[in-house]
Amino acid sequence: MKKVIILNASPRKNFNTAKLLKEAQKGAEQAGAGVEYFNLYDYNFLGCRSCFACQRKGSITEGVCAIKDDIRPILERCINADAIIIGSPVYFSYPTGVFRSFAERLLFANHTYMVDKEKGGLKRRLDKIIPTGIIYTMNCPEQLAKDINYDVILEESVRSFKHIMGYAESLYSYDTKQFADFSKYNCDLFDEKHKDEVQQTQFPKDLQKAYELGQKLVKM
Repeated sequence: MKKVIILNASPRKNFNTAKLLKEAQKGAEQAGAGVEYFNLYDYNFLGCRSCFACQRKGSITEGVCAIKDDIRPILERCINADAIIIGSPVYFSYPTGVFRSFAERLLFANHTYMVDKEKGGLKRRLDKIIPTGIIYTMNCPEQLAKDINYDVILEESVRSFKHIMGYAESLYSYDTKQFADFSKYNCDLFDEKHKDEVQQTQFPKDLQKAYELGQKLVKM
């Protein structure tokens, strides 16, 4: 049975990002995979500490960050998985700090500074492809996101995962509803009726895309 690791890099366990990830989980399971789901905010860890233990000659880290903390067992599961799906809301143009910290720990331990003399570029440490899906959610409307270059900024993480894991693609969910009850918050920037409409018309389509993403990555 194929193994899929799903990682929620949102502090909220049951809101937009989590809902999309859970649909991706359903898709992966329907495709015959076994799935492990982790909420990254439950774990105590930091980003890369630049110790370079993973890059030393004779290193025995084998693609798993040398720092022994809460996240290390999940990192090990990731490099032994058949696919990875990670989701994050977008805060001030970037995925969450937890997303970035996790990505640093996973990717740098599997990065090399060695030139691939046959194919060009850098050598890949992993001897297999681990298809990775990255789901981004944001309350920013699609056109505004493009106008302020969110696609350029966020695709840099996708590019890094593609280089290290061998394949990566993204799914964007725009104009999401940030609050369940707008009346409780100081917020007149957004029209609650518009957000409700998007939640009822577009978000179900995004859920379907997440389901299909889960299926696709398992079948690759």
